[in-house]
Amino acid sequence: MPELPEVETVRRGLQPAMEGSKITRLELRRKDLRFPFQPDFAGRLQGRTVASLGRRAKYLLADLDSGDVLLMHLGMSGSFRVVSDAPDEENVMPGAFHHPRSDERAHDHVVFHMSSGPSVIYNDPRRFGFMKIFARSEIENEPFLKDIGPEPLGNAFDAAMLAGATAGKKTSLKAALLDQRVVAGLGNIYVCEALFRSHLSPRRLAATLATKKGEPTDHSKRLVSAIHEVLNQAIKAGGSSLRDHRQTDGELGYFQHSFQVYDREGEPCQTDGCSGIVKRFVQNGRSTFWCPKCQR
Repeated sequence: MPELPEVETVRRGLQPAMEGSKITRLELRRKDLRFPFQPDFAGRLQGRTVASLGRRAKYLLADLDSGDVLLMHLGMSGSFRVVSDAPDEENVMPGAFHHPRSDERAHDHVVFHMSSGPSVIYNDPRRFGFMKIFARSEIENEPFLKDIGPEPLGNAFDAAMLAGATAGKKTSLKAALLDQRVVAGLGNIYVCEALFRSHLSPRRLAATLATKKGEPTDHSKRLVSAIHEVLNQAIKAGGSSLRDHRQTDGELGYFQHSFQVYDREGEPCQTDGCSGIVKRFVQNGRSTFWCPKCQR
């Protein structure tokens, strides 16, 4: 499932085509994705201008001039591509590593025809993604958003905040970081990478990020720094393309080539001076990659 860097990459790719542009026509090529489209879904979008395109955790949020917000989630295999509004529909300029799934038009389920010229096409073979429209005045009570924690690249996310959010927790550190109520947008890949770079064991108790008085420990400071580093590098690389993720021009992300521990089971640890070997174990139903020798 796309994590924060992949969704942020998609947001940046869609901005030129969508921000400040009117949705002149909306094509819904089926009645549902993961959930059925709302009865008034198309009517509330057609003719409206996208004032801004933002992101919250793993969700894309399009603010409309009507006061509505369009929430979009990519699910497991969802992707967007921007193409010129031409009859052949595929005047997209692919990157050097154009993803072959771009040609699977049978899975093009939603098409936004924009006044700026191009069309924005949502493709989703597994149909686990979804879209929902709601009034901006209702955003604080929106079920998909109301319990999400702070953005890890925002000013509110620091060592003190993380220590406070995990103080007293009896769960593992990795499980706490995957909890969207603690911090937004992190998934398995980037949690494994951040824990490795901060030399913290995924099995460590989350509560150890805070002292008995609730102050942030050095562990918390190192971890926050590592999360910032990993996410910024991943966004710069266009995210990680393991199965379905690609950018809006069809190009793959490249951060998978910079993985230091994820999916590197059996390889030597990349930490200078460490003679350990990367191991994998299943934790809460997901593969965890780590170096038992230098992650404590």
